[in-house]
Amino acid sequence: MRKVDQFQFIGWRRWAIFFLLLLVCAVMPQQSLAQHKKSKAPKEELSANARQARQIFDRTYQMVFGPQGSTLHYAVNIIGIYKTEGTIWYKGKKSKFVDEKYNAFNDGITYYLVERKKKTVTVYDANSDKRDKYATKFKFEPENFKYSIANSDEGFVITLKAKKGVKGIKEIHALIDKKTRYPLSLRIKLGIFSTTVKISNFKSGNISDELFVFHRQKYPGFEIIDKRNE
Repeated sequence: MRKVDQFQFIGWRRWAIFFLLLLVCAVMPQQSLAQHKKSKAPKEELSANARQARQIFDRTYQMVFGPQGSTLHYAVNIIGIYKTEGTIWYKGKKSKFVDEKYNAFNDGITYYLVERKKKTVTVYDANSDKRDKYATKFKFEPENFKYSIANSDEGFVITLKAKKGVKGIKEIHALIDKKTRYPLSLRIKLGIFSTTVKISNFKSGNISDELFVFHRQKYPGFEIIDKRNE
Protein backbone atom coordinates (compact mmCIF):
# COMPACT_ATOMS: atom_id res chain seq x y z
CA MET A 1 0.00 0.00 0.00
CA ARG A 2 1.33 3.44 -0.90
CA LYS A 3 1.88 5.88 1.93
CA VAL A 4 -0.74 8.27 0.57
CA ASP A 5 -3.32 5.46 0.44
CA GLN A 6 -2.95 4.97 4.18
CA PHE A 7 -4.47 8.39 4.73
CA GLN A 8 -7.71 7.91 2.78
CA PHE A 9 -9.78 7.82 5.96
CA ILE A 10 -8.58 11.27 7.02
CA GLY A 11 -6.86 12.99 4.09
CA TRP A 12 -3.24 14.08 4.31
CA ARG A 13 -4.05 17.78 4.71
CA ARG A 14 -6.56 16.99 7.43
CA TRP A 15 -3.96 14.77 9.11
CA ALA A 16 -1.49 17.66 9.09
CA ILE A 17 -4.00 20.00 10.72
CA PHE A 18 -4.82 17.28 13.23
CA PHE A 19 -1.20 17.03 14.35
CA LEU A 20 -1.03 20.79 14.85
CA LEU A 21 -4.15 20.66 16.99
CA LEU A 22 -2.71 17.66 18.80
CA LEU A 23 0.28 19.78 19.76
CA VAL A 24 -1.85 22.75 20.76
CA CYS A 25 -4.68 21.11 22.68
CA ALA A 26 -4.43 17.34 23.00
CA VAL A 27 -1.01 17.32 24.61
CA MET A 28 -2.02 20.12 26.96
CA PRO A 29 -2.88 19.04 30.52
CA GLN A 30 -6.51 18.05 31.01
CA GLN A 31 -6.34 19.12 34.64
CA SER A 32 -4.28 21.73 36.44
CA LEU A 33 -0.83 20.83 37.73
CA ALA A 34 -2.09 21.41 41.27
CA GLN A 35 -4.98 19.00 40.73
CA HIS A 36 -2.55 16.52 39.20
CA LYS A 37 -0.38 16.58 42.32
CA LYS A 38 -3.43 16.08 44.56
CA SER A 39 -4.73 13.11 42.61
CA LYS A 40 -5.90 10.30 44.88
CA ALA A 41 -5.27 7.57 42.34
CA PRO A 42 -3.31 4.67 43.87
CA LYS A 43 0.42 4.98 43.20
CA GLU A 44 2.28 2.18 41.49
CA GLU A 45 5.56 0.80 42.73
CA LEU A 46 8.07 2.26 40.28
CA SER A 47 11.61 1.20 39.46
CA ALA A 48 14.45 3.68 39.97
CA ASN A 49 14.56 4.18 36.21
CA ALA A 50 10.83 4.91 36.02
CA ARG A 51 11.00 7.35 38.94
CA GLN A 52 13.86 9.26 37.33
CA ALA A 53 12.05 9.33 33.99
CA ARG A 54 8.86 10.67 35.58
CA GLN A 55 10.69 13.31 37.62
CA ILE A 56 12.51 14.68 34.57
CA PHE A 57 9.38 14.51 32.42
CA ASP A 58 7.28 16.32 35.05
CA ARG A 59 9.85 19.10 35.34
CA THR A 60 9.86 19.68 31.59
CA TYR A 61 6.07 19.37 31.43
CA GLN A 62 5.76 22.12 34.04
CA MET A 63 8.13 24.36 32.06
CA VAL A 64 5.84 24.01 29.04
CA PHE A 65 2.38 24.03 30.61
CA GLY A 66 2.86 25.80 33.93
CA PRO A 67 1.14 29.11 34.81
CA GLN A 68 4.24 31.06 33.79
CA GLY A 69 3.57 30.22 30.13
CA SER A 70 5.96 29.13 27.39
CA THR A 71 6.68 29.39 23.69
CA LEU A 72 8.48 27.19 21.17
CA HIS A 73 9.11 26.79 17.48
CA TYR A 74 8.14 23.43 15.98
CA ALA A 75 8.87 21.63 12.72
CA VAL A 76 6.79 18.62 11.66
CA ASN A 77 7.51 16.14 8.88
CA ILE A 78 4.62 13.73 8.40
CA ILE A 79 6.19 10.64 6.76
CA GLY A 80 7.63 12.76 3.98
CA ILE A 81 4.32 13.85 2.43
CA TYR A 82 3.70 17.05 4.36
CA LYS A 83 6.02 19.44 6.14
CA THR A 84 5.16 22.48 8.18
CA GLU A 85 6.58 24.61 10.92
CA GLY A 86 5.42 27.38 13.16
CA THR A 87 5.34 28.82 16.65
CA ILE A 88 3.19 27.86 19.63
CA TRP A 89 2.47 29.73 22.86
CA TYR A 90 0.92 28.18 25.99
CA LYS A 91 -0.30 29.62 29.27
CA GLY A 92 -2.66 27.62 31.46
CA LYS A 93 -5.76 26.89 29.35
CA LYS A 94 -4.74 29.49 26.80
CA SER A 95 -2.86 28.74 23.59
CA LYS A 96 -1.91 30.21 20.25
CA PHE A 97 -0.20 28.94 17.16
CA VAL A 98 0.96 30.50 13.91
CA ASP A 99 2.18 28.55 10.89
CA GLU A 100 2.41 29.00 7.13
CA LYS A 101 -1.37 28.93 6.61
CA TYR A 102 -3.15 29.26 9.93
CA ASN A 103 -3.36 31.42 13.01
CA ALA A 104 -5.24 30.10 16.06
CA PHE A 105 -6.10 31.95 19.26
CA ASN A 106 -7.52 30.35 22.40
CA ASP A 107 -8.12 32.77 25.25
CA GLY A 108 -9.48 30.02 27.49
CA ILE A 109 -13.09 30.86 26.61
CA THR A 110 -13.22 31.14 22.83
CA TYR A 111 -11.14 29.50 20.10
CA TYR A 112 -10.52 31.29 16.79
CA LEU A 113 -9.07 29.44 13.78
CA VAL A 114 -7.90 31.85 11.08
CA GLU A 115 -7.36 30.43 7.58
CA ARG A 116 -5.42 33.21 5.90
CA LYS A 117 -5.73 31.97 2.31
CA LYS A 118 -9.48 31.43 2.52
CA LYS A 119 -9.89 34.62 4.57
CA THR A 120 -12.12 32.92 7.12
CA VAL A 121 -12.22 32.90 10.92
CA THR A 122 -14.04 29.92 12.45
CA VAL A 123 -15.12 30.47 16.04
CA TYR A 124 -15.69 27.72 18.63
CA ASP A 125 -16.15 27.45 22.36
CA ALA A 126 -12.68 26.77 23.74
CA ASN A 127 -13.74 23.46 25.30
CA SER A 128 -15.86 22.26 22.40
CA ASP A 129 -15.06 18.83 20.99
CA LYS A 130 -16.52 19.99 17.67
CA ARG A 131 -13.51 22.07 16.73
CA ASP A 132 -11.63 18.89 15.84
CA LYS A 133 -13.15 15.44 16.15
CA TYR A 134 -9.76 13.74 15.77
CA ALA A 135 -7.72 15.68 18.30
CA THR A 136 -10.31 15.12 21.02
CA LYS A 137 -9.73 11.37 20.70
CA PHE A 138 -6.08 11.74 21.60
CA LYS A 139 -6.05 13.87 24.74
CA PHE A 140 -2.97 13.35 26.85
CA GLU A 141 -3.19 12.21 30.47
CA PRO A 142 0.23 11.71 32.17
CA GLU A 143 -1.11 8.93 34.41
CA ASN A 144 -2.08 6.82 31.41
CA PHE A 145 1.54 5.98 30.60
CA LYS A 146 4.51 4.00 31.88
CA TYR A 147 7.80 5.89 31.88
CA SER A 148 11.42 4.96 31.24
CA ILE A 149 14.61 6.89 30.55
CA ALA A 150 17.76 6.30 28.50
CA ASN A 151 20.83 8.37 27.76
CA SER A 152 21.80 9.47 24.27
CA ASP A 153 24.42 11.82 22.86
CA GLU A 154 21.65 14.38 22.18
CA GLY A 155 20.05 14.27 25.63
CA PHE A 156 17.74 12.23 27.83
CA VAL A 157 15.22 10.08 25.95
CA ILE A 158 12.03 9.70 27.98
CA THR A 159 9.77 6.96 26.65
CA LEU A 160 6.08 6.93 27.52
CA LYS A 161 4.14 3.77 26.67
CA ALA A 162 0.38 3.67 27.06
CA LYS A 163 -0.96 1.38 29.75
CA LYS A 164 -3.20 -1.52 28.80
CA GLY A 165 -6.60 -0.38 27.58
CA VAL A 166 -5.61 3.25 26.98
CA LYS A 167 -6.83 4.52 23.62
CA GLY A 168 -5.32 7.18 21.39
CA ILE A 169 -1.66 8.00 21.83
CA LYS A 170 0.28 4.74 22.13
CA GLU A 171 3.82 5.91 22.59
CA ILE A 172 5.82 9.11 22.99
CA HIS A 173 9.59 9.52 22.84
CA ALA A 174 10.59 12.88 24.31
CA LEU A 175 14.17 14.10 23.81
CA ILE A 176 15.11 16.46 26.65
CA ASP A 177 18.25 18.56 27.10
CA LYS A 178 20.35 17.24 29.98
CA LYS A 179 21.36 20.67 31.32
CA THR A 180 18.33 22.90 30.80
CA ARG A 181 15.65 20.19 30.75
CA TYR A 182 14.20 21.94 27.70
CA PRO A 183 12.26 19.77 25.20
CA LEU A 184 14.16 19.13 21.96
CA SER A 185 11.82 16.80 20.07
CA LEU A 186 8.77 14.55 20.39
CA ARG A 187 8.05 11.39 18.45
CA ILE A 188 4.36 10.59 18.79
CA LYS A 189 2.82 7.26 17.78
CA LEU A 190 -0.91 6.91 17.12
CA GLY A 191 -1.68 3.35 16.15
CA ILE A 192 0.31 2.65 12.98
CA PHE A 193 0.96 6.35 12.36
CA SER A 194 3.76 8.39 13.89
CA THR A 195 5.58 11.65 13.39
CA THR A 196 8.50 13.55 14.86
CA VAL A 197 8.16 17.12 16.04
CA LYS A 198 11.45 19.02 16.32
CA ILE A 199 11.46 21.81 18.90
CA SER A 200 13.64 24.91 19.01
CA ASN A 201 13.68 28.43 20.50
CA PHE A 202 12.02 27.21 23.67
CA LYS A 203 11.30 29.79 26.35
CA SER A 204 9.51 29.36 29.66
CA GLY A 205 8.01 32.35 31.50
CA ASN A 206 7.18 36.00 30.79
CA ILE A 207 4.33 35.15 28.40
CA SER A 208 1.79 37.98 28.15
CA ASP A 209 -1.94 37.24 28.20
CA GLU A 210 -2.32 39.70 25.32
CA LEU A 211 -0.80 37.11 22.97
CA PHE A 212 -3.92 34.96 23.20
CA VAL A 213 -6.44 37.69 22.36
CA PHE A 214 -8.05 37.63 18.92
CA HIS A 215 -8.26 41.13 17.46
CA ARG A 216 -10.97 41.25 14.79
CA GLN A 217 -9.66 44.50 13.29
CA LYS A 218 -6.45 42.79 12.23
CA TYR A 219 -8.39 40.62 9.75
CA PRO A 220 -10.46 43.03 7.62
CA GLY A 221 -12.58 41.31 4.99
CA PHE A 222 -12.39 37.89 6.66
CA GLU A 223 -15.63 35.92 6.91
CA ILE A 224 -16.61 35.00 10.47
CA ILE A 225 -18.06 31.49 10.81
CA ASP A 226 -19.51 31.09 14.28
CA LYS A 227 -19.82 27.45 15.41
CA ARG A 228 -20.43 28.13 19.11
CA ASN A 229 -24.15 27.36 19.08
CA GLU A 230 -24.06 24.32 16.80
